Amino acid sequence: MHLDGDAWNDCFDSMEREAWRLETLPVYTMPQEAERLKRFLAGEKSPDDYTSAWMDEVRQWASEGKSVGRVHVVTRPLSDYLRFEFEYYYRHHVKAGEDIRILDLTDRENPGIPGQDFWMFDESKVVLMNYRADGTQINRELYEGDPEPYRQWKRIAVAESVPFLEYVSG
Repeated sequence: MHLDGDAWNDCFDSMEREAWRLETLPVYTMPQEAERLKRFLAGEKSPDDYTSAWMDEVRQWASEGKSVGRVHVVTRPLSDYLRFEFEYYYRHHVKAGEDIRILDLTDRENPGIPGQDFWMFDESKVVLMNYRADGTQINRELYEGDPEPYRQWKRIAVAESVPFLEYVSG
């Protein structure tokens, strides 16, 4: 079953404890980011007081005792998009309370992480995030099978990654 609109939003609205994401792509093609990405590539930095609806959501969930986290699998050199994402989103999202971690596979073997992006809610509901090779989203698909492999991939990804701020300062 594909999830759009209210059905997708309900995944976040109905979570009781945690939303967690695995990101595996070096680029996500988002039309609403095109102008900001262009300015970043021209040298613009995000303002220190940057805020967004996502950050407000993360703060709200944290106030309710819920957590949001992700691990992004990368290799160096980082793509222009990843440099943009780190500057415009990640550095601000961690301040809002999101647990963002980086798993850099540049000089090491993949510890068993799949090449499929997904969100997992309360370690029980899995939504596959399907993309074209250029990073354009195709759809979001509710996974109907056993979530245990996804729980294992999450454990591996978290254990093998480092916090975002540690990654960018090292």
